[in-house]
Amino acid sequence: MPNPPPSSLLIISTSSLFPPSLSRSRSPPSSLFPPSPVSASSRFLPPSPGPGLLPPRSPSPGRSPPSSLPLPSPPPPSLPPSLSRSPPPPLPSSLALPVSKGFVISDWEGIDRITSPPHSNYTYSVQASILAGIDMVMVPVNYKEFINDLTYLVKNNVIPMDRIDDAVGRILLVKFTMGLFENPFGDLSLVNELGSQAHRDLAREAVRKSLVLLKNGKNGTIPVLPLPKKMPKILVAGSHADNLGYQCGGWTMAWQGFSGNNKTRGTTILGAIKSMVDSSTEVVYLENPDSDFVKSNNFEYAIVVVGEHPYAETDGDSMNLTMADPGPSVITSVCEAVKCIVIIISGRPVVIEPYVSSIDALVAAWLPGTEGQGITDVLYGEHGFSGKLPRTWFRSVDQLPMNVGDPHYDPLFPFGFGLETESVKELVARSTSAGVFRRPWTFLVVVVALIISLGLEFP
Repeated sequence: MPNPPPSSLLIISTSSLFPPSLSRSRSPPSSLFPPSPVSASSRFLPPSPGPGLLPPRSPSPGRSPPSSLPLPSPPPPSLPPSLSRSPPPPLPSSLALPVSKGFVISDWEGIDRITSPPHSNYTYSVQASILAGIDMVMVPVNYKEFINDLTYLVKNNVIPMDRIDDAVGRILLVKFTMGLFENPFGDLSLVNELGSQAHRDLAREAVRKSLVLLKNGKNGTIPVLPLPKKMPKILVAGSHADNLGYQCGGWTMAWQGFSGNNKTRGTTILGAIKSMVDSSTEVVYLENPDSDFVKSNNFEYAIVVVGEHPYAETDGDSMNLTMADPGPSVITSVCEAVKCIVIIISGRPVVIEPYVSSIDALVAAWLPGTEGQGITDVLYGEHGFSGKLPRTWFRSVDQLPMNVGDPHYDPLFPFGFGLETESVKELVARSTSAGVFRRPWTFLVVVVALIISLGLEFP
């Protein structure tokens, strides 16, 4: 399905918290709006309230702005192409939210974007947003300007005082209902549970269940995964193999995330590999090895971990959706020289099609966070792969936008794709239950494979 148009409005429903007697009608007088501009409500919401949308507010009896007061002149409306579409259909009645409950809050500097370019007529943005029904405005920097403009508009009856009273009442009602005045601070009784082993174990489980196996063996050959734990020497490469910040992505410790391992606790993918393999296995880590180094060291296999650098919001906008350098060159250098497993760390599908043919096994790990052992759990067969793609993985950005059902739908990996594997224990159990005891040589092969994979030793 196509993505919905963006919105700077967040509608909060707290219907179960409010008695019916406290709900209010929301029908604004048309005389309060300028005749031609695109208002916040008409830009982002359907023309008339449907189920699940807050209806317009009512004017107070006996209050209307004087006709002699000039209203701020908005700039000519200019909708980007992405917003020039028909409004979404109303929600089914079974999903409808009760109206006239809760309050509406704007996004960060959201009302600035009522005009194009943003903030070009801020007085009008304040007027249009408040009259459209926004009760709380997120103003991170220019709060003095907002206060001055709103005060001017109220004093001159452009915005009725009852509109302000209505907004304040809605906000206070939610706060009183939640008990914020009696208990304004958070409950710290469970603070020591944050980051506990139980929490980390749950996060580790979430990681292994969200991983998507996109490829497992070249050209239908014998599967590469699960990997054996006991090998003479293996290679780990890539900028994302030993970097907790890259694993976590944006909105972690800082708005745009961070790089390195010093700002939070956790297990990197490299650390998880060293913990998982047999103690006799030599693990060599080099972030950006050249092909000569790879060829000359007789590695049994290589694990390459590459992807995107952390980002949040518009800082992550990209017209090419490529991996961060030197990711592509690392894949090329390593995978052309040795059997390789590539793990992609990213918040979205990225360009991978040019390299897929050289890769033996490919895993979309998304942003696994602090628990890198969730990745090695499935790489080494402690658990099987089960994740599916939550969105289509494109071949090239020229195909975008591309969704299931589009005439040009030709993905690299379709929506819902994901190879599944069994754990080593499940493989052995299935083989034995199929009657391998009647075939001694087959059973012996299975047992030997299990010993190698789990790194078992006998005295």
